[in-house]
Amino acid sequence: MREKWTTTDIPDLAGKVAIVTGANSGTGFETARALANKGAQTILACRNAGKGQAAVERIRQENPKAPAELMNLDLASLSSVHEFVRKFRKRFNRLNILVNNAGVLWVPYGSTEDGFERHLGTNFLGHFALTGLLMDLLQRTANSRVVTVTSVEHYLAAIDFNNFLYTNGEGFSRLKAYRRSKLSNLIFAYELQRRLKAVDSNTISLAAHPGVTGTNMLNSVAYLWFLKPTIPLAKRIFQSPAKGALPLIRAAVDPNARGGQFYGPDGLLQVGGYPVIVPSSKASHERENGRRLWETAQELTGVYYL
Repeated sequence: MREKWTTTDIPDLAGKVAIVTGANSGTGFETARALANKGAQTILACRNAGKGQAAVERIRQENPKAPAELMNLDLASLSSVHEFVRKFRKRFNRLNILVNNAGVLWVPYGSTEDGFERHLGTNFLGHFALTGLLMDLLQRTANSRVVTVTSVEHYLAAIDFNNFLYTNGEGFSRLKAYRRSKLSNLIFAYELQRRLKAVDSNTISLAAHPGVTGTNMLNSVAYLWFLKPTIPLAKRIFQSPAKGALPLIRAAVDPNARGGQFYGPDGLLQVGGYPVIVPSSKASHERENGRRLWETAQELTGVYYL
């Protein structure tokens, strides 16, 4: 019989502090809601203040005692990442859970504020910088953990360190850039765990993916005119954001979880189901990829740690 881990398995989180990026909708919102409902002081780190505040109010309407709040964060801007961390440090001296969830999907070629291709800049480099700038707080907090969200599509990705950011659009496609960013996230999660273990840190790094979920990110396929009419149907057919969030939540709170584990749905091809430990691609485990990705991210962001 398959294991069926659900939100009823979440332990009491009172006294803990959590950050969930991209928490205004979809699996990010469901993750933040679950953590706050179990008592964690939960920061919804969102780019859009209006949508972020609406998400906070939705959580509070359902549970007036849920300690959820908004803090603005734009992962496509390193200055915003630094400002978020500065404000967070003024209020908190610990961080138990960091869920690196926010991301963009299938956007046209373009650059972030810092000149990075948008998928890699937002989905990966912004989170690399955020994690690094919070690392001392994480390591000072007993049994803290970092959960980095990837995608089942990482299996179809390729890393080219000679043209990592698709300079001037060379070799770019929306699909390839999105997949590369998600493979980068997974390589990062594994490499971070190796480095944390090397310094005997009590902080652990895990990865998770939501399978195929009916979130608002599906609107990103509207640029393909022949798929646009299918979006409403797809949102009904695919698993709900609440179900898709379960691997993220389990990685963030399961007392039995260990560093370096990767959680995803237990169904066919990891498309849907209940959260279990799942395998990942050969490229995600290659230590040379981890080393080169880490060095590349440090040079690009100017954030050095571990």
